Amino acid sequence: MDIDDLEPRKPVLAPLDLEKMSVEELKDYIAKMEQEIIRVQAAISAKETHRNSAENVFKT
Repeated sequence: MDIDDLEPRKPVLAPLDLEKMSVEELKDYIAKMEQEIIRVQAAISAKETHRNSAENVFKT
């Protein structure tokens, strides 16, 4: 058994069919994705800060 077999599988999101969406729906979709990008960037920043703090503790 591989250790990866124990990890839950991450869902694969199917791309939206943009052809079926109106211009307004596409604009709303972009706005939601931009908000999600900001949220993910904040999570990355927090994790990097946490990692750097931990590295500094173990350097001394």
